[in-house]
Amino acid sequence: MKKTLCALAVGATLFTPALAMAADVKVYGRAHVSLDYLDDGKDYNEVGLSSNSSRLGFKAEQKLENGMTVFGQVEQEINFASGSANDNVEFATRDTFVGLKGNFGQARVGRFDSPFKVARGPVNFFGDMVGDIRNVTRAGELRFDERNANSIEYKSPKFGGGFNVLAALSLHETNSPSTEIISDKATKKDRDDKAYDLALTYKEGNVDFATAYEHYEEDANKAERDGFRIAAAYKFTPELNVGALYQFLTHDLEGSAKDVDGKYADAQVFGIAADYKVAPKTYLRGQVFHRDVDADEANATLLALGVEHRLDKAVRVYANLATVLNDEKSSLTPWSQGRSNNIGGATGEDATGLSLGFRYDF
Repeated sequence: MKKTLCALAVGATLFTPALAMAADVKVYGRAHVSLDYLDDGKDYNEVGLSSNSSRLGFKAEQKLENGMTVFGQVEQEINFASGSANDNVEFATRDTFVGLKGNFGQARVGRFDSPFKVARGPVNFFGDMVGDIRNVTRAGELRFDERNANSIEYKSPKFGGGFNVLAALSLHETNSPSTEIISDKATKKDRDDKAYDLALTYKEGNVDFATAYEHYEEDANKAERDGFRIAAAYKFTPELNVGALYQFLTHDLEGSAKDVDGKYADAQVFGIAADYKVAPKTYLRGQVFHRDVDADEANATLLALGVEHRLDKAVRVYANLATVLNDEKSSLTPWSQGRSNNIGGATGEDATGLSLGFRYDF
């Protein structure tokens, strides 16, 4: 795999000048690392180093003679804490796509964040850090917030001031679609593993709003399920931004023989978040989100506080403190999403993390 990555790097070096003659090509990335103290409330309490959704990518864009624009992106996750020593390295693991845009809007195909995942944006104040909201919105068998493969997406032009409509279809989850379920050869049943998304967003002035619906078919990974999400943020002053989110997730297997201890139980997530600019380059933020599960003693509450200082437009440092308060049958943590330093939680115990982070966008 290392030889493959070296060959790709050499190829990019050799051909970038030629490509730049026809297209606007950009190399970009993010190095995001943190030093964390994690305590699962029971047996584990250690200090570790984490790489947090760090990445390297290539973007290309070219204006066509007919007025439309072709664009593409290849993005790879990079572990800045351990390199590839502890990872099964692949290429193009993050948003990778090609598309066209013009007066009609834009269309793209590839593997990228679903419109449902994007709809978390207005309240994503702790993204890829200890305290990430996905620790309660993307839990257990009710997994949404996904980067779906083999997807086709359409995004409308802006209308009504700042509205956009997004619609996406993920045709199949694997590299090659199966014509039948392997475990069901007798019936030759077709595999139904598509995912459907529909979202409405609005971003203009002080308002940032998104709502989305997502459906996974019965043979999709983690089976048939539906999700609804609405999130919004409003800048009350140039310094104060306040957001809120509500999410309702349902699973087709709830109440079935496979639903052991409410594993597939419906769940709601709701809460508020705020970001306050206390100085020209310093931000204070906090949030509280509650996960209400339709099963006994399975609820959890995420609380997080953080302070961030921007040394430059490209460089920031921060300190976060976050905890998840678990009911007797819940084992969530505030550190399970978007980070390489990750251990499981202890059932029925509160989990707490303290993180000192450094992020460089280039």
